[in-house]
Amino acid sequence: MIKSEKSEKVMWVLKSLLASYIVTGLLLLLLTFLLYQFDLDEQKVTAGIIVTYVVSTFVGGFIIGKLTGTKKFIWGLIIGVVYFLLLFLISLGVYREFNSNGMNMITTILLCLGGGMLGGMLS
Repeated sequence: MIKSEKSEKVMWVLKSLLASYIVTGLLLLLLTFLLYQFDLDEQKVTAGIIVTYVVSTFVGGFIIGKLTGTKKFIWGLIIGVVYFLLLFLISLGVYREFNSNGMNMITTILLCLGGGMLGGMLS
């Protein structure tokens, strides 16, 4: 019984992360389209990326909050952490080096944590 509960929780996390990354893909496609159509400057693109992080982790946190029903904000935080770690590992794999300054990294993790926690709390 305990093993099935753990595997069920792992599945909840995976479903929530999948939803988060689907939203990320859709929002990045929209941002790409807007960049192409309106020749957005760097500041607007950066704002779009920030919105993408927050909305994506919010969706993941919201979904896991609905699935778990208890300690929703903690589950949302977990989604934010795992989302950030996967994002970091993918970036590291693509660029083969760590080329971000510490402040950007702290900002990104705080955005991911906040979005996930807020989604969990509001679910």
